[in-house]
Amino acid sequence: MHITRYTDYSLRVLLFVALKGEERSTIREISESYDISRNHLMKVVQELNHKGYLEAIRGKQGGLLLGRAPEDINIGALVRDTEQDLALVECLGTQNKCVITGACRLKPMFAEALEAFFRVLDGYTLADLLTDAQRPQLLRLLTIS
Repeated sequence: MHITRYTDYSLRVLLFVALKGEERSTIREISESYDISRNHLMKVVQELNHKGYLEAIRGKQGGLLLGRAPEDINIGALVRDTEQDLALVECLGTQNKCVITGACRLKPMFAEALEAFFRVLDGYTLADLLTDAQRPQLLRLLTIS
């Protein structure tokens, strides 16, 4: 399984904003901390805001805050919300044209693997990424004071 850069950036944005807590984050800060294009992040932030993961506050005192508590942001749900195509093989997708689908065992095997992947991710929340052990190192690495 491979997650897209879009999902990766979504996870990183939420992690950054969560680390800052009640202090508002900006796209510029996040972009500089991760060395990621601001244009890419603007699209990610817009969708995360639209889906309720973030709260985007406009204006001079604006910025980004989490839209819900870190304990309420499930990693499996986030990945499902941000990935466009979860079909690991053609036969799992809507555009299946594989001629051996009826006789092939790949479809159930990969469907089971995808279920297992999400079963693991569903067991974690954003709060699990913010443990007391990791927090100081993450703050230092992302230059968050």
